[in-house]
Amino acid sequence: MKILIFSGTSDGRRLSYDLSAAGHAVTVSVASETGKAFEEEMHPEIRTIYGRKTATEMAELMTDFDFVIDATHPYAVEVSREIRTAAGAAGKKVLRLKRPASVAPPGTIRVKSAEEAAKYLTGTEGNILLTTGAKELAAFSGLERERVYARILPVVPSVEAAGAAGIDSRHLIAMTGPFSRTFNEFLIRAWRISYLVTKDGGAEGGFYEKAAACENCEIPMVLIVRPEGEDGLLYEELLMRLGDCR
Repeated sequence: MKILIFSGTSDGRRLSYDLSAAGHAVTVSVASETGKAFEEEMHPEIRTIYGRKTATEMAELMTDFDFVIDATHPYAVEVSREIRTAAGAAGKKVLRLKRPASVAPPGTIRVKSAEEAAKYLTGTEGNILLTTGAKELAAFSGLERERVYARILPVVPSVEAAGAAGIDSRHLIAMTGPFSRTFNEFLIRAWRISYLVTKDGGAEGGFYEKAAACENCEIPMVLIVRPEGEDGLLYEELLMRLGDCR
């Protein structure tokens, strides 16, 4: 079968390889240069398409494929919505790859958005480490500049987003994960972090290494919970569904 995967995530890359190894003709569509580089480095035999696309462009792309898989990030709600819209226009069914929900450590502060996290942190003291990704940094621009530290991807848009959010360049670390518990603990102690802000990216997103570091350093995690109404198939479920469709 010809399968189109909208990806850019580690589990999406693993899925593209497994499906290609099973004999399917796989094409992966990624939005970022980082996603393209990772896919081509790990699976050079798989066709990769790079660049952000409108719903109309997605629909045109889908016409040549038997199946469409949405393996984008759990928090990429708008992108998933556009993929479903495009699939409807193209008359294609979308299978959504879902990550298992994570078990948060004791004392975790749960919030529904980056804005809610920033509001909570406004009434606290101590340094803050943001590990949410560059898109959410603007929500924290109202916090005291000297308190905010951020870990971002080493790409120009992420660095620019940090600058626009008023984050001191001396408070940035631009690196590509995954990051170990030990490295997370090093950052927490080196920067004297009192709160670590993250999303539930699951095991693929290094969630448990962050959780363990927070526990060991005895600081609370501020967790931006996943969007409500998330649906889809877990990894093995999706592989079985495609196997049944041969």
